[in-house]
Amino acid sequence: MPKSRGPARPLKPSFPEFVALIALMMGMTAFSIDNLLPAFGAIRADFALPDPNDVQTLVYAYLIGIAVAQIFYGTLSDVVGRRPALLAGLAVYTAGSLLALVTDSFSLLIVARVIQGVGASAGRVMAVAIVRDRFEGREMARIMSLVMMVFLTVPIVAPALGSLILAFGSWHLIFVAMLALGLIVAAWFALRMPETLHPEYRMPFSVRAIGAGMMLTVTNRRAFGYATGMGLMMGALMAYVGSASQVFDTDIYRLGHLFPVVFAVVAAIMAAASFLNASLVRRLGMRRLSHGGVIGFVVAALGMVAAALVYDGRPPLLLFCALVAAAQFLFALTVPNFNSTAMEPLGAVAGTASSFIGFYTTLMAALIGFGVGRAFDGTVLPISLGYAGLGILALLAVLWAEKGKLFHHA
Repeated sequence: MPKSRGPARPLKPSFPEFVALIALMMGMTAFSIDNLLPAFGAIRADFALPDPNDVQTLVYAYLIGIAVAQIFYGTLSDVVGRRPALLAGLAVYTAGSLLALVTDSFSLLIVARVIQGVGASAGRVMAVAIVRDRFEGREMARIMSLVMMVFLTVPIVAPALGSLILAFGSWHLIFVAMLALGLIVAAWFALRMPETLHPEYRMPFSVRAIGAGMMLTVTNRRAFGYATGMGLMMGALMAYVGSASQVFDTDIYRLGHLFPVVFAVVAAIMAAASFLNASLVRRLGMRRLSHGGVIGFVVAALGMVAAALVYDGRPPLLLFCALVAAAQFLFALTVPNFNSTAMEPLGAVAGTASSFIGFYTTLMAALIGFGVGRAFDGTVLPISLGYAGLGILALLAVLWAEKGKLFHHA
């Protein structure tokens, strides 16, 4: 008789593979925004959009889809597991990408972006929930920093890739790239990532249990305060992303083909800050790093406002880029630690908590980014004022969460 091969070996990716896959799951979000930015001009021309700010809707429609769907995926994953929830989301993302490829209506393109966002939201929620399933405390913060470092390399290459694709054809080819990315993530995850939901944390499908998990998230002062701070900071980032093409490419600095280079430099600085955060968080703790980061962000943002006022809304390119890069560097020292601090007390409801926090912060970021982006007036003053105001509000949210005390050793 042939020898039995025994039970199949469980899937268990190595630590670098785990971080890379989680980062790619989150990176789909940034890729599906940033590689489309160089095509804004072509899309506006194809659809004869009268207002140059209208094309920004493609960013914020996508973000709203991400925000709204996160409530569904997190609670679903606590019931059926992380794997089925993510694979279902990737199927929706694929459907949205296909619709974007065939539509000849700007309104339907916006619908396709919402569908893409609904699908991509599964990656964002599952990434955080899976990390929380396996890690906690400073180790979770370290993992999230490494994930953010990889995640933030996406904007380094995505606009350049978008520009390269445009050199070979129409903006529709960019959606082909998005479709391919979705299929790659689905195959990699299905083949290599095990189910991480702890059996004792699996929830029955119960509206009461789901509501209790959300209520725990909302009523926990630390979780809700840091989530609010994270949403405000992300709002500043989305305002930058939505306005970047007009600021650097077409209306103010008119960089043209150099726009992806400037965008990549700022993203590279954010990635470097995430790497630094991953190495420092074990020694200094999440609170010390994030509190220093948000205070520094406010200072850099006030510098942006001062430069905008002194130079009549159009400061020299190098000065403005330096101030934005400083703010984004500090952003990357802040937001991953805000996220980890918010999730730390919510391990028993990680999927539902990640879902609600993702919904809350992404919706906040989309609406704030849309408001600041629509205020674009041919100068950098609106985005500079947005950065400063949002940074100050984020600092106030942290002060509320910590009952007025900053720089705890945690």
